[in-house]
Amino acid sequence: MSDSDGQGAGLLGEALADIVRRTGASGGGVYLLDDPGPVLGLAVMCGVPAEVAWPWLRIPLSAPTPVSDAVREDRLVWVGSQDEMARAYPRAAASLPYRFSLAAAPLPDEARCSGALLLLWPASHPSGPTARERDHVTSAARRISRVLDGSTARPAVPDQPHLVPVAGATTGRYPPQAAADYLERLPEGSLGLDLEGRITFLTATAAALLGADADRLPGTRPWQSLPWLDDRMVEDHYRTAVISRDPVAFTALRPPGTWLRFELHPDASGISARITRAPAPGHDRPPPESDRPPAAATAQTGRLYQLLHLAAALTETVAVRDVVELAAHQILPAFGADGLVLSAADAGRLKIIGYHGYEQSTIDQLDGLPVDTGLTPAGQVLVDGVPSFFTSPDDMAERYPRAPRISGKQAWAFLPLAISGRPVGCCILSYDRPRAFSADERAVLTSLAGLVAQALDRARLYDAARDLARGLQQALLPRSLPALPGLASAARYLPASRGMDIGGDFYDLIRIDATTAAAVIGDVQGHNVAAAALMGQVRTAIHATAGAPPEQVLARTNRVLADLESDLLVSCLYAHIDLARHRVVLASAGHPPPLLHRPGHPPGPVRLDPGPLLGVETGAQYPTTVQPFPPTATLALYTDGLLETPGTDPEHAAHDLARQLSAHGHRPLGHLLDTLLRHARPTAHYTDDIALLLLRADPQPG
Repeated sequence: MSDSDGQGAGLLGEALADIVRRTGASGGGVYLLDDPGPVLGLAVMCGVPAEVAWPWLRIPLSAPTPVSDAVREDRLVWVGSQDEMARAYPRAAASLPYRFSLAAAPLPDEARCSGALLLLWPASHPSGPTARERDHVTSAARRISRVLDGSTARPAVPDQPHLVPVAGATTGRYPPQAAADYLERLPEGSLGLDLEGRITFLTATAAALLGADADRLPGTRPWQSLPWLDDRMVEDHYRTAVISRDPVAFTALRPPGTWLRFELHPDASGISARITRAPAPGHDRPPPESDRPPAAATAQTGRLYQLLHLAAALTETVAVRDVVELAAHQILPAFGADGLVLSAADAGRLKIIGYHGYEQSTIDQLDGLPVDTGLTPAGQVLVDGVPSFFTSPDDMAERYPRAPRISGKQAWAFLPLAISGRPVGCCILSYDRPRAFSADERAVLTSLAGLVAQALDRARLYDAARDLARGLQQALLPRSLPALPGLASAARYLPASRGMDIGGDFYDLIRIDATTAAAVIGDVQGHNVAAAALMGQVRTAIHATAGAPPEQVLARTNRVLADLESDLLVSCLYAHIDLARHRVVLASAGHPPPLLHRPGHPPGPVRLDPGPLLGVETGAQYPTTVQPFPPTATLALYTDGLLETPGTDPEHAAHDLARQLSAHGHRPLGHLLDTLLRHARPTAHYTDDIALLLLRADPQPG
């Protein structure tokens, strides 16, 4: 991290901690948009243990999470309870089965949303926010944006977030030694933990009850420094106290036969634990109800939570690239790995389909090796279906002498990817240092390999279908626009960000003679192969009649569509461009009006009298509109996916886009295309296809 990044993160951290205190939240974080993913990266956080936040350090903008929804939809997202979290965000609920409320607010920016502010409240917080509280959260997001704008350089998204404490310095009337002496005189043990679970204070009585040397415990986590507390339930009780801010009580056995009762009392600065002796189970009344953790809190933590989270995340991957990115950003950190290679079985060879943490030269040596290679264990693992773990280079060199020298890694886990006995590929996790794999870790990695195999197989099928769809779409759309002296043109088609990358939006530019052309744009209902096929038939019908008056072209195409007896409806705009007369004649079949920019004239949509959609009425009439099209004028034809988004007025959006066209109309058409698309769709998420065709009368033809 550079000095400017460090200063920026420090300012962000100070602002975040102050916001958490002012809003009464228990913790929070600031996410920044990190291109080119686009991915939201956690830059600073407070009040939440880092280990709890690891699944959410990097969130794809398209992922269904409160933070990504807030940025993508530019709105405040409030989740008031665990039940609401389970309904709206089941993946997050599986990984965080605690009682808390949260708010995610986008960080406003002039060009686009630059990230999000996340705030957490304890279980005692009301499930619904008040209007005043909503205002506080959105005001806090604006404050974070001002901090970012005021920085000399926007801080980069770090590999690990910058941690800041929530509570400021506290003062009291009594000296610290008086408090310590008071605690030492109590018959029970007193233990202090910070929000990361590290011991910050303990009394001599607490050390005696724990059976440990008081000098070696500070700075450690109890479940790590005391083997008999190395239980997932103990760690989960701590997580429950930190995240829900609920008091938690439980009992644990200190060998050989001493039962201890722990009472955890959390606040913003940490956890105070009271330790007393407890009767052995069965020798006294059952533990009180308060000692029994709620059902949601009894789930095992550690590796089990990792597996739950990763399983939920893998179910949401769509393409092979998604699987690789999830493995790189979440599986590697979860298991402390430094490198990843995903390979698929392809015609007897191991084709590498994704990697992370390796030099390209290393991947070039490994890509395309035969399955029966003796260079690495990957082929053998795939054939046998049995995972292999190598704890050091010497361990690997005993069976594969050349393998350690290829990458310089020091430990490896080779995991076969198979579905119902059918080999799919191999997943390799590697480490920069020697590593021993515990039985628990081997079991979890093996289980994870099965989940990765299913996700990878599904993703490869999706990619194959998507490539087929793209090929069909490209075959149906013009490969290039014809050159016409005196007319410049540019076009772009963007499929919906979720789906098969195929739809019914189309555009065309047809040269009629040396001075006239026809420009067409349309939208067939649907986002499937049927819509694309009908789009191809509509384009063919328009080509067959192009050159006739626009009203006749649409009327004849309408009759062709009626003869096809399709259930799909089609909107279409036909423009006859006459460069010699400097005019354009327009006819619309229920399609949005084009935008026209003429220097010296106010920008706006062209006023049209549209006819009905194609396929609705056999004898429909289509009125025409004549507009001047002088040199340097620019005409923008588009489909409704460019403007229609939930919560926006399409007419207002059209006028806004017309102003952008006027402001940037002097730019080359390729740059103008990008500018209009970025303004209308600042994120990579669009629910509908988009087609955009720009035409400009060139004052110097040829």
